[in-house]
Amino acid sequence: MHINELASHLDSWAVDLGFQQIGIADTDLSEYAPDFRAWLEKRFQGDMGYMARNVSKRTDPSKLVPGTVRVLSARMDYLPATRGDVLNSPDKAYISNYALGRDYHKTVRSRLRALAKQIEFHAGGQYRAFTDSAPVLEKPLAAKAGIGWVGKNTLVLNETAGSWFFLGEIFTNIPLPVNTEVKEDKCGACKACINVCPTGAIIGPKQLDARRCISYLTIEHKGVIDKELRESIGNRIFGCDDCQLVCPWNRFAHASEEPDFVPRQGLDAPTLIGLLAWTQADFLARTEGMALRRINYSQWVRNLAIASGNAQATPGLIRAVKKKLTESRRTSDALSSEHLEWAIQKLNSA
Repeated sequence: MHINELASHLDSWAVDLGFQQIGIADTDLSEYAPDFRAWLEKRFQGDMGYMARNVSKRTDPSKLVPGTVRVLSARMDYLPATRGDVLNSPDKAYISNYALGRDYHKTVRSRLRALAKQIEFHAGGQYRAFTDSAPVLEKPLAAKAGIGWVGKNTLVLNETAGSWFFLGEIFTNIPLPVNTEVKEDKCGACKACINVCPTGAIIGPKQLDARRCISYLTIEHKGVIDKELRESIGNRIFGCDDCQLVCPWNRFAHASEEPDFVPRQGLDAPTLIGLLAWTQADFLARTEGMALRRINYSQWVRNLAIASGNAQATPGLIRAVKKKLTESRRTSDALSSEHLEWAIQKLNSA
């Protein structure tokens, strides 16, 4: 199959595999590399040391996979069909929408591999699929592939789909025709995402200090969370969606029809007391196959402790936190214990 004919089939093949859009980009990221290097120089990556490794491979896809001349960028929607107002429910815990179902790494990467095999069958060539699993500047590549523009919250925005979607890439040595890059920044004067960020992590348009970001603090950060940031975290125990929830472009977002992303274990609106009752065995069993496994049990309890400290003090919640503190001390879990002690102090002083 000629590469132009192949490109004309990509959309339908991608849709058949559960993607909503796919585009093709070249490998020239020279326009985006300076901003990424400047971000690293400011140490905004925090403890994410992997971001500062393999910088040359991030900024030049042909160095990550030798021979690469094109990158296919695909998006897959993940927004749940319905969800209550968990953020304003003091007895509940909020988990980011992207983490409610099956681990997206598994779903998106398997579909990308299937797409790559289909392309290889028709046109030959070599292919490597990635989903947030390698040194890839996926957002600039998505912009170059016509998926959307990088918004002020540093996420890719699409004018007909908002931002509730995953991205994945296929690197190939086949010189497919590229799509038109989305260069226009359609955020305009809007600063909703900057203004709503609970911890002030979005310090300016397209400038994210990950060290203050709730998603970073509750997932990537492995240690003690600064006391000055704990109240701002509210009841968010895994990730944060605030900058997407207020984004005007997300009025065009579509609920996902992907079965893999249907919320599991009632985690779209769980109670703090219910989650505090989970043992480590419960945590491992109930989060199997989910992105929640990106954190360990100690981090899980740490995050629950902060949410509990920010919740309305009730006898039941206080009992649950005290019981969890006893368990943490028994297992010598210093990280959990420190945050649970803080929670008890907050609840007793309410």
